[in-house]
Amino acid sequence: MIKIYGITPTRTARCLWMLGELGLEYEQIEVSLKEGEHKKPDYLALNPNGRVPTLVDGDLTLWESMAINLYLADKYDGGLKLKTPEDRARAVQWSFWGMTEIEPKLMTVLRNRVLKAEDERDAALGDEAEQELQAPLGVLNSALEGRDHLLDGAFSVADLNLAAITSWAKVGRVQLEPFPNVARWLSASLARPAYQKIFPGRK
Repeated sequence: MIKIYGITPTRTARCLWMLGELGLEYEQIEVSLKEGEHKKPDYLALNPNGRVPTLVDGDLTLWESMAINLYLADKYDGGLKLKTPEDRARAVQWSFWGMTEIEPKLMTVLRNRVLKAEDERDAALGDEAEQELQAPLGVLNSALEGRDHLLDGAFSVADLNLAAITSWAKVGRVQLEPFPNVARWLSASLARPAYQKIFPGRK
């Protein structure tokens, strides 16, 4: 059986979402960051970075959430398999773009609006990061003009990977009104049953 190591309120969630979309049976093994379980020798033997998530599928041990999701979509299909090299390249493009252009800025917003204790937050840093998000959100908004998904056809791993990152905008109270295509696409993505199973009621 597939094993996924990590706790849900981390990047592990995007892999749990993928496993749910594919209808795969799996075992989630919680790795407590608070208790330092991610730095213990038995876990470091699986993931020497000491981060989550980590996937074990038979003889394969794989870390990095985007790599895990692209692998799962390619191996198990479930309707999310990328049928052409062109679509595969675009899925990688959007996944990596989300990690470089969206995720770091959203993490700064989250730290200074939600994650840190109130007396440790820097509101100006959070506001500055939201301002820096305007350009990439504009790029995404244009890409979604007149379409429901990033690739032609149905919901794919490209949508899942990028929506998993962009979902943090809602948690961080980033204003999406100036980007109606992003808001529409994100709401539809997060309404999917496999996501709702992980985060009930979050849209």
